[in-house]
Amino acid sequence: MDETKKTYAFEDFPVGAVREFGGRQVGREEVLAFAAAYDPQPLHLDEAAANASILGGLSASGWHTCAMVMRMMCDNYLLDSTSQGSPGIDNLRWLKPVRPGDTLNVRMTVLEARESKSRPQIGLVRSSWAVFNQHGEQVLSMEGWGMFGRRHPAGA
Repeated sequence: MDETKKTYAFEDFPVGAVREFGGRQVGREEVLAFAAAYDPQPLHLDEAAANASILGGLSASGWHTCAMVMRMMCDNYLLDSTSQGSPGIDNLRWLKPVRPGDTLNVRMTVLEARESKSRPQIGLVRSSWAVFNQHGEQVLSMEGWGMFGRRHPAGA
């Protein structure tokens, strides 16, 4: 794939930039399917167990919520970028249950952006993501680094 044709590069993520995207509805069957495959705790699989749990009802696994956010990130900008992956996520918090029928929206804020010292063709972007349900309640927060190709690396 020709990386020069990508829309978003390191230079498109200045400190303070905010992106908002989402509108992802959470389906009951996908909550159950994800839980059965990857997080088979009763509070994610069984209505009675979920109702008796601290969550007070069926809810998506936190890992499922992360996966849905990842998909929204891909659809919004990552698949049309010079993304080179990520070294990881920090400060991940599941703040409220995500229920079947909820609609998720994401606000991404760039906290830091710097050129890589060891790889001048790459820029590092540290962002925070806040995820909200349809009531405006924050359900997830996390921070992390992304690595993006640069349009005009020093020394190129």
